[in-house]
Amino acid sequence: MKRNTISIFNLENSVLFRIGMAFLLLITIFIIGTSGYHFLEGMKWFDGLYMTFITITTIGFSELKSLTVEGRVFTMIIFVMGIGVISYIASQSTQLIFESELFFKRAMTKRLEKLEDHYIICGYGRIGHRIAEVLTNAGLPIVIVENRESSIQRIRRDNLLYVEGDAEEEQSLLDAGINKAKALICTLSSDQDNVFTTLLARELNRDIFILVRANESRNRRKALRAGANKVLSPYDIGADRMANVILRPNVDHFIDNISKDQYQEHSFDEAHISEDSVLAGKSLLDINVRKEYSVLIIAIIREDGQTIFNPDSSVIINEGDSLILLGDQNKIQKFRKVVCDDHRTLSERAEHFEKLSKQ
Repeated sequence: MKRNTISIFNLENSVLFRIGMAFLLLITIFIIGTSGYHFLEGMKWFDGLYMTFITITTIGFSELKSLTVEGRVFTMIIFVMGIGVISYIASQSTQLIFESELFFKRAMTKRLEKLEDHYIICGYGRIGHRIAEVLTNAGLPIVIVENRESSIQRIRRDNLLYVEGDAEEEQSLLDAGINKAKALICTLSSDQDNVFTTLLARELNRDIFILVRANESRNRRKALRAGANKVLSPYDIGADRMANVILRPNVDHFIDNISKDQYQEHSFDEAHISEDSVLAGKSLLDINVRKEYSVLIIAIIREDGQTIFNPDSSVIINEGDSLILLGDQNKIQKFRKVVCDDHRTLSERAEHFEKLSKQ
């Protein structure tokens, strides 16, 4: 990726340098032309500049005065030199536009060919943009599939990999590397488009995890039948959240304080019990988690997907279990590493989302 970026940068610098030198030559021609008309024909400096301008640009206005033979020869020389330089500038400018685009697409293709275990996001609207932002911040590799020019410009500004095409077309998904992708996220504006894309994606990759946005609840079953692993409705989630503001204001206030800012001191998180964890095979009573680490264990998720909410201190924690935690971020990090022996990064933890989602 770095080598491709440098290639584009060098190309642009080289062409821009040649264009700059051509402009300097053009300015020199103007100076020579102005001086020539002044000394050969006795014109004023501005009149000489004007004669040079109309000669080079081939505007075709009449001469300011009848030229001598020397003046006409000089005019022909200025014309040939000026037209040559202007043509060169035009050709180099065209080369810069087209070759930069060509190099950019080649670099993009090479980066796409090297990707694997990445996440494909179909659609870069408000929801797709937010998902891409969160996954990118977590260090996960993503590819956007989009066909709207305005969205593509935004993707470029965000410096993200993308495939310009319709997500409902097989070639677009193949170009995005669906055969090697870990998950596909459909955030297209139309439920019908999301269902069709899901159907096509499942046909191209039987094992890929597919997360689908549904605008209407009645289309949720259609997306599941088409092959989606999970279907979410942003409108339902938003509506439920708004209703809770009225029905359970204090609960909403608590959740809002926890989730609205990733830099809040307290937050929800998770930890995986590894083989070497001091908690493996023991109960919460054996290790006073709350007293020692000030971390609250909200739930335990077994390897088979069973969830134990608000676990009693006598509950035995097994290797492979996941703990849902609430507390200070720094203390959670310490608890995860020291007690659970869980040293995974955020992106490494995301690799195991399929297992839980399919249970």
